[in-house]
Amino acid sequence: MSDFDYDLFVIGGGSGGVRAARVAAGEYGAKVGLAEESRYGGTCVIRGCVPKKLMVFASTYRDSFQDARDYGWEVNDGPFDWHNFAGKMRAELDRLEGIYRNLLDNSGVEKFDARATLKDAHTVKLSTGEEKTAKHILIATGGRPVRPEMENAELGLVSDDIFDLEALPRSMLIVGGGYIACEFACILHGLGVDVSMYFRGGQILNGFDDEARGLVAEQMRTRGIDMHSGASILEMETREGGTWVKSTMGKEKIFDKVFFATGRAPNSNDMGLEDIGVALGRNGAIEVNEYSQTGVPSIYAIGDVTDRLNLTPVAIREGMAFVKTVFGGEPTPVDHDLVASAVFTQPEMGTVGLSEEDAAAQEAIEVYATSFKPMQTAFAGRDDRVMMKLVVSKETRVVLGCHIVAPQAGEMIQMAGIAIKMGATKEQFDQTCAVHPTMSEELVTMRNPVRDT
Repeated sequence: MSDFDYDLFVIGGGSGGVRAARVAAGEYGAKVGLAEESRYGGTCVIRGCVPKKLMVFASTYRDSFQDARDYGWEVNDGPFDWHNFAGKMRAELDRLEGIYRNLLDNSGVEKFDARATLKDAHTVKLSTGEEKTAKHILIATGGRPVRPEMENAELGLVSDDIFDLEALPRSMLIVGGGYIACEFACILHGLGVDVSMYFRGGQILNGFDDEARGLVAEQMRTRGIDMHSGASILEMETREGGTWVKSTMGKEKIFDKVFFATGRAPNSNDMGLEDIGVALGRNGAIEVNEYSQTGVPSIYAIGDVTDRLNLTPVAIREGMAFVKTVFGGEPTPVDHDLVASAVFTQPEMGTVGLSEEDAAAQEAIEVYATSFKPMQTAFAGRDDRVMMKLVVSKETRVVLGCHIVAPQAGEMIQMAGIAIKMGATKEQFDQTCAVHPTMSEELVTMRNPVRDT
């Protein structure tokens, strides 16, 4: 009989923690406990990817109504009913949370709706007053949005708050230029909100391919989003009509709402981690090795709390690698190389591999790129442009990066990601016959580089 209450105790009921718990219990027969202080499903299901994507879908219909008229349909724009949509969205999140709970129950995982902290290398303390021991402890507590350190910052919303709005504001200032800021700028603009953006850098989407993010910014401005680079808030306070803001540009304006999309932090605070020898790095991230193991051998961590590659599918894969390593006898390092991702702006951006700038910094490259008006929206008289881009090693001919700015870029980059993960060369792309007429056929028909380094 084990000296511990559990073989594994998981702290956090998000996508990564739930996957690790149910696979360890269901496939490897481990006795598993799991504690979640909030809602099961974590950021992705409850406060992130899922409700955000539903809002993306909702926000695109305004363009669709106009396109339908341009294609000969008699369609009248109706006012967007936030109350109706939000009720359905929240019901869907409740349904998904129920699925997560059932997955754990069906795998034999014992759930605790409580906050968990660590007493020592094998003991978890619950907010219910209970203590549980485990041979292995997995921390999967995710991350949270943070407000900037300034007076009255609490007047601003963060991403968690958007899904709980009782009504849509008439105007909103979004502070930040990362993917969360850009996605919600496009969403809210599409739903009829007058959107302004302040971001400190010279361009949005820092870290992404320059040419790709430049096109996204151009399209966002064309759609009517008021974007200000090199700008941030100096002061803010509640005034009649909303929130008064004074910017570093010297402008003063009142917005219905201010939304801070200025970063996220790992949920590692007040857990007792450093007291028992678990090292925290920059921004509170739990430091782990390639097997997601901390400096305390019995304690592991996965997902956003480690601040490695903060994507839901990555957290799930980290959870699976942990289970194989600890319970399957197969030491499995986590693979963070060539992970495709999408930014759900309008148009979307899909990316995998190196940006042109990063690739050029490491070796001689060729760049194949094209930008054009896609057939569907060109026929409707819109000026939308899309971009397809391949970054290729001169020496090996391997495609080092692929960047797509287009409607449904997220769907396209998933497929391109397979080829690039396999190490496909430019010539193998060229050998692939085009599917015509599509936007993505351009990925296999670009014969001549537009530039090289």
